Amino acid sequence: MITQKQRRLWAFLAALACVMWGVSGLFAKELFNISSDITPMWLSQIRMIVSGIILLIVAGIMKQKPIATMKNKRDALTIIAYGVFGLLPVQLFYFIVVQKANASIATILQFIGPFFVMGYLAITHKQVMRKMDIIASIAAFLGVVLLATHGKFNNFALSPSVLFWGLLSAVGVATNTLIPIGVLKRVSSLVVTGWGLLSSGICLLLVHPQMPHIPNQPNVWWCTIAVIIIGTIVPFQLMTNSLRFIKPSTASLLDAFEPFSATIGSVLVFGLVMTKMDWIGSILVVVAAMALNVSPKKKKSRKVHQQERA
Repeated sequence: MITQKQRRLWAFLAALACVMWGVSGLFAKELFNISSDITPMWLSQIRMIVSGIILLIVAGIMKQKPIATMKNKRDALTIIAYGVFGLLPVQLFYFIVVQKANASIATILQFIGPFFVMGYLAITHKQVMRKMDIIASIAAFLGVVLLATHGKFNNFALSPSVLFWGLLSAVGVATNTLIPIGVLKRVSSLVVTGWGLLSSGICLLLVHPQMPHIPNQPNVWWCTIAVIIIGTIVPFQLMTNSLRFIKPSTASLLDAFEPFSATIGSVLVFGLVMTKMDWIGSILVVVAAMALNVSPKKKKSRKVHQQERA
């Protein structure tokens, strides 16, 4: 039986995972500032391939049969699709926005991904949108507009390319969420994530095999290791394991720690200047996304209520 103490511990660890994802964006931004040779493509390739291999080795040690999983054609195709159409955009496009703008903007734009999930389910599953969903969608849209314009609607503060890649990364969040749902019921999340990362990394390597000239400096490799460990291996496992003790809706609410940690880190470390409208826009996006996970408690029927009182 899960105790309240365990729930609190894993809720804290899930929040820590989200903070680590936000902080990893700061390490990526530092890498891009060191040299123009360090590109989002290279960082995504090395992050995915190394992390994927490590996770699969750990899965093998834990006897979760990572090789046997890929012998099942249906599961293998789903996992590869998850890597190429889910993990790849959510990682690569995110880093492109970090390079072009900063970790704060990249994380906030990516945070509207749940709205794409909501739209997909509304169209394909005829899922009826609640009033809360509609209000949250409008709030998120206004938040992105405020971020893009600094509240000056005759002037765009974000370049069209930043918005383009940021929205694509948000679409990646949706596909990253939807594609592996079925296979995760049959296969360990460690195996699914490991093969997904490895397949997406190999895909990027096939598309862009040319390796850039990376400066051989200690801070380059320390930041790269930080992106791999702090931004991939540890938080993925903390969040995945936390779902055994806390509700998915709780985990989704804790995701708010990611954009806030990225924003505060960008302000403190890189001197990012956030206007009043930027803060309002950021809060609107985060609160709107959190509102999607709010489920009103069902009212008890009068008969049940009367029985309880009796």
